[in-house]
Amino acid sequence: VQLVESGGGSVQAGGSLTLSCAADGRIFSNNCMAWVRQVPGKEREKVGHVWPLNPRPSYSETVMGRFTIDVDISNYTMFLRMKGLSPGDTATYYCAADPYCSNPVNKWRYWGQGTQVTVS
Repeated sequence: VQLVESGGGSVQAGGSLTLSCAADGRIFSNNCMAWVRQVPGKEREKVGHVWPLNPRPSYSETVMGRFTIDVDISNYTMFLRMKGLSPGDTATYYCAADPYCSNPVNKWRYWGQGTQVTVS
């Protein structure tokens, strides 16, 4: 298994949650990594991405200022730190990786199994 997410759960509106993505070392070191969320019946949304070895994350407008991506290089782990959560953030959150940050998200090469975040 190459990407493994953890940390999902249920939280009240306004609360915080941190997701983790443990990656295979080769994937972590050689790919752009992203957090992508999806609600059933809707398109996948990339909420942010980062090059782990040069961590200057980019974020979608919908989460900028509320979500933060950072990495633990020594443990090949990427985090998504979420605050100010609202019901609109309810989704399955996936960790993904691809050689190109700019590729359309549906073409990204590596995916985790997803972790559910529910905000009420």
